[in-house]
Amino acid sequence: MRNARLHVLLLALAATVMVPALAAAAVPENPTFHKDIEPILQRSCQVCHRPDNMAPMSLMSYQEARPWARSIKNKVEAREMPPWHIDPKVGVQGFKNDRSLSNDEVATIARWVDTGAPRGNQEDAPAPVEFQEFGAWTIDPDVIVSSPPHTVPAEAGDWWGDYIVPTSISTDRYIQAIQTKAGDLRVVHHALTYAVTDPESPLNDSSSDAFLNEYAVGKNADVYPDGTGRLLEADARVRFSFHYHSVGEEVTDQTELGLVLYPEGFEPDHILYSRQLGRVTGELDIPAGQVTRHDGYTKMYLPGKLTGFQPHMHFLGTRQCLELIYPTGSTEMINCANFDFNWHIVYNYENDNQPVYPAGTTLHVISYHDNTEANRGNHDAKNWTGGGSRTVDEMAFGWISWFDLSEDEYKAELEARKAKTDNE
Repeated sequence: MRNARLHVLLLALAATVMVPALAAAAVPENPTFHKDIEPILQRSCQVCHRPDNMAPMSLMSYQEARPWARSIKNKVEAREMPPWHIDPKVGVQGFKNDRSLSNDEVATIARWVDTGAPRGNQEDAPAPVEFQEFGAWTIDPDVIVSSPPHTVPAEAGDWWGDYIVPTSISTDRYIQAIQTKAGDLRVVHHALTYAVTDPESPLNDSSSDAFLNEYAVGKNADVYPDGTGRLLEADARVRFSFHYHSVGEEVTDQTELGLVLYPEGFEPDHILYSRQLGRVTGELDIPAGQVTRHDGYTKMYLPGKLTGFQPHMHFLGTRQCLELIYPTGSTEMINCANFDFNWHIVYNYENDNQPVYPAGTTLHVISYHDNTEANRGNHDAKNWTGGGSRTVDEMAFGWISWFDLSEDEYKAELEARKAKTDNE
């Protein structure tokens, strides 16, 4: 019990010292586009807001950004853009590839807009940034496995089904990073991939397969922490499990799975797991005109480290929180995140910030759904909504990534964190 109590103290301390530092410079008195705003857009906005990309307008130049100045201010002040929905005031902070803006950056944009959105001196402009082409891999795959082409009719009911395809991997290999890349983002509601090791595995039953990866709109790649990996057995095939929906025109999709592999013979220190945890027991019940809360629980029977948290709901989902309930009965709120169905973001913890928990800890996932007129999502607030697999149904669970620790590793981790905290 002493270790469990010590863990609670260390995690609470981590939550206070690991909040990302704000920008060193104070908010400029008279910010200009080229000197103060353009660098912010380059870091956190232009990857999407550029010609022929997913965003509705380009922000690559002053001429393109100026007409949207008021909208930009509103979106960043509401923390709707850039898409990074972790609540910075709750729980453990410090994530890999954090695209969010600091308070100073938000204030700088607001002041720039309020003072007339001046252009400033062109000589103050930063050098242009070279971005990947739209739809390019965010990892550098060693192996790419493609699903067969699938034609989605212009008008039809949602389609769920599987394809099983071979890989070119003939020896046992451990996966270091993985990404599922949809061929046409408009029709792929989600795609799950599994490693199929049973040659007799039925086409539409993945119960005996090993889960690999999930794709949903806006999802980033899964890059495993150093020293962790997931086994892909020799000659395993890949199951693509799809949910397609029609968009008013006939579309042919071909989705790809990209794998970064450790060298042959390499064995990681820990096996990385990613699962749907904290599912609600029983039916989701979301009455018309109401905001509802649902709670799901998963017990962790071994000590471990959390490496990533990704909320999963549908159109009515607005917020999800992840809490740990320790064997002592004490609780710790790890994170809360607002939810936008267009951005299924995996929030990967920095290595030193990965929450650690003792054996017997329960993961508590708290999900909120808004079925009122105030929610401008794609729904009719006069209708009851329940759980299900269709786009218009709802879900409530967290995609959680973690790896198990031995008792000795867990104790050593607590001591290391205590020593680090004592020295700060």
